[in-house]
Amino acid sequence: MLHYGRALFVCAFAPFICGVATQSDNLGLKDGYITIKTANFNAKIVRDAQVLASLTPAGDTFDFLPFDLISARAGNGQYHWGDITFRYREGSSGAWIDGDSAAGRKTVTTLKPGTGVLAASNLAPTLPETGPLNITREWLDVSGDLGLRFTIGNTGQSPVEIGSLGFPAEFNSIFTNRAAADTQRLCSLSDPYVGMHAGHIRVSPVSGAGAALVVTPLGDTPLEAYRNLAEPSYAATAYGSQTFEGFYEWQALSRAWAENEWKEVQPWNTPSSRTLKPGETLQFGVRFSVAKGGVRDIDATVRGTGTPIAFGVPGYIVPRGSTAQLFLQANSSAISFSSEPVESLAFSQLSENSYGITPSPTFWGRSRLTIQYEDGRIQTVHYYVTKTGADTLGDMGKFLTTEQWFDDTSDPFGRAPSIMTYDYEARAIVTQDPRVWVAGLSDEGGVGAYLAAMAKQAIQPDPAEISKLETFVDKVLWGTIQTEDFAVRKSIFYYQPSAVKYTYNSSIDWSSWWSWDEDDAYAIDRAYDYVHVAASYWSLYRVARAYPEIVKSHDWKWYLNQAYSTVIRGMQPDVGYNRLGLMGETVFGEILSDLTREGLTSRANNFTSSMRSRAAQWDSEEVPYGSEQAWDSTGQEGVYYWSKYFGYDNTTVKTVNSVLGYTPTVPHWGWNGNARRYWDNIYAGKLQRIERQIHHYGSGLNALVLLSAFRSDPSDTYLLQVGYGGTSGPLSNINEAGFASASFHSFPDTLKWDGYSGDYGPGFLGLVLGSGTYVASHPTFGLLAYGGVLSSGEGRVDVQVTGPVSRRIFVGPLGVTVTVDAGSIRSFSYVSETGAIAIALTQSPDAPKATAAVLWIETNPGSAAYRVSNPEASSERLGWRIPLTTDGDVFVELTRS
Repeated sequence: MLHYGRALFVCAFAPFICGVATQSDNLGLKDGYITIKTANFNAKIVRDAQVLASLTPAGDTFDFLPFDLISARAGNGQYHWGDITFRYREGSSGAWIDGDSAAGRKTVTTLKPGTGVLAASNLAPTLPETGPLNITREWLDVSGDLGLRFTIGNTGQSPVEIGSLGFPAEFNSIFTNRAAADTQRLCSLSDPYVGMHAGHIRVSPVSGAGAALVVTPLGDTPLEAYRNLAEPSYAATAYGSQTFEGFYEWQALSRAWAENEWKEVQPWNTPSSRTLKPGETLQFGVRFSVAKGGVRDIDATVRGTGTPIAFGVPGYIVPRGSTAQLFLQANSSAISFSSEPVESLAFSQLSENSYGITPSPTFWGRSRLTIQYEDGRIQTVHYYVTKTGADTLGDMGKFLTTEQWFDDTSDPFGRAPSIMTYDYEARAIVTQDPRVWVAGLSDEGGVGAYLAAMAKQAIQPDPAEISKLETFVDKVLWGTIQTEDFAVRKSIFYYQPSAVKYTYNSSIDWSSWWSWDEDDAYAIDRAYDYVHVAASYWSLYRVARAYPEIVKSHDWKWYLNQAYSTVIRGMQPDVGYNRLGLMGETVFGEILSDLTREGLTSRANNFTSSMRSRAAQWDSEEVPYGSEQAWDSTGQEGVYYWSKYFGYDNTTVKTVNSVLGYTPTVPHWGWNGNARRYWDNIYAGKLQRIERQIHHYGSGLNALVLLSAFRSDPSDTYLLQVGYGGTSGPLSNINEAGFASASFHSFPDTLKWDGYSGDYGPGFLGLVLGSGTYVASHPTFGLLAYGGVLSSGEGRVDVQVTGPVSRRIFVGPLGVTVTVDAGSIRSFSYVSETGAIAIALTQSPDAPKATAAVLWIETNPGSAAYRVSNPEASSERLGWRIPLTTDGDVFVELTRS
């Protein structure tokens, strides 16, 4: 979130901006460039420094590097492809010595190119303190691709250990001072797969359309670690800000960092070093390749370089009690598998190049699978093991309504009783924070806890938790957070010692803009806040409709009206940002559906009219993803939902591409489906810094776009692979005790979950609205189940449901979605030839019992319509009412009409 505009943000959070006014041309731009070409690329390297300045695919004008800003990136300490960082020491002990080709640039010594070499140089002039090391750099033509290779030689008389070796990775991810259309047109985003010899960097245009880029190992160059780079920050680009996240480097060796700055951290891969004997040389490098078919073509492009590929189903976040599938594609056979921690994962071969990965029943957390290939290469696949979906959600619900339950009724701000932000490291509720919303039960950073508790009830209700939540609604949400005209305040905690009798913590700096006084805190002008409140009411509506006996304070009509009225109030002219896509507003679509099902026609029509005008506006905009921020990944969800709903096909497709542009899929639980977020720890985290966040709420929310798009086009399995990775993300945030963290810190000196619960809730809402069990027919790997275990034979496909949301299934080959509002779907089957579907509904022994479930069927255009053929089924709310039993299964038959 941001309330004071881009300029203030840059000044506040790019700490070097005010201290560094001008920069020098240390690259030697005045002496021009050397143009190099291969079959697949046109490139420019700076003549004096011989670093890469421009990289465009042959026949294209899109530049993956910030060549248009090269003059603002020509100073010492600013990194480019072709730079190198390292640490070494003579012998095998003692202090490490740093080397950095960008630290104090001098013109490098040009060397005569050899065969296949486009340009070559010796780096001695720009690396004066390399001791016995001699380093040369070559730009290569590698089968039409561009290659970068370093040769490191030991010219001394004793062995030299290289403890760190990094290749800075620069791409055009600089949004500073660009218009939105220019950002979409010019910029790209990159993400790593820290997978050793299978490691690579994926680069996609921000628009998600057009050719993509991959960087793969050249020779023995594992991607062992991915280190964030410190650079000076200048006003022209604002390095390390909301408009310029910053750059990272490919580290082939990392022991020297692991022994020092990272010594308290469990790294992604085992840190290593290499020793050079006197007279010995080593070569390392990377290869740049064009994925001509765009992001969906990235894996095939990586595979085309001879780099191993792994494809995991349902991804790399795996609940206990389930078995994931792993498909390997490599030029060499896999000869061994091992996991770290030892025996955290079990492996079984299912078929040629297909393996079952089963977590230990007692293990929880990060697990690294190491695959050894016959040709000596090593690949690591990174998993995260959770408890079962039901246990994870149960733990979270209990933690939220006990440890995070604030019941101090003497609180002058009226926050009791409620579920508040929690600091797990301090084991304490956050009752004060200078960002007042964090302790103020509003904004994403303050609603994260109670929104998660509410949304959880929609899929896994608990009577004791609901009782507390109803008390919260009656005593805090309705009347304090929300006014009698349904307006929503930005915070109910504020800093104004003269206005309230309260002991503020004197160690906190209360002088920043975000320490609002009462008037600012009580403002009702932020549309994003209305989504969270509406979602909370809708969740309790769903419970009250299916389980009326466990909801005591109000009936379902009251909760649905509260949800409806909150949305309509948020669309009024005195509320800002309501013409933008809002995070979590897929729930608006659920509210509209329920208004329609309940026969509340006038309200549904009014609701529809409010949404239609927004969608029409977006369809007229080149870049309809506005935000509080200069660039964001939150507006796409709402824009997609309503553009699709009202048939604005061009905007719908454009928005799917946009999400794919910032959401990767790689064999790593942290990056797979992890929509790009890098500034929200400033506003809702405990450790505040600009940093690529892992499974912040963007994962769960942007997954809604991709999963919906897949349901519309089940032939596009790439959407499911990315989307299911995103919708699984919020499970990994929940620890063994049930605490849900806002996000995981990806910097290699940290690699841990943030201490605050912060803004976790919106991402969990995304899981509730989008997750389920999905069946897909993959063009290479055949029938696959995401969130289930699939078996098939004699024309019938059977699926056991294992995902955290057991009330939604999608049968891709038939184009059919089934949802229920009570109980759970234990299993289902279908017959391909006839399209018949059989569903087993059940009720958990320790869950409240519903007398019936309402089942809804949606089919894709062109697919056959379906009906429930059970004689005991009856029509209700545009679906079918299915009587349930208190124990045992109820079998429901679906047939084509």
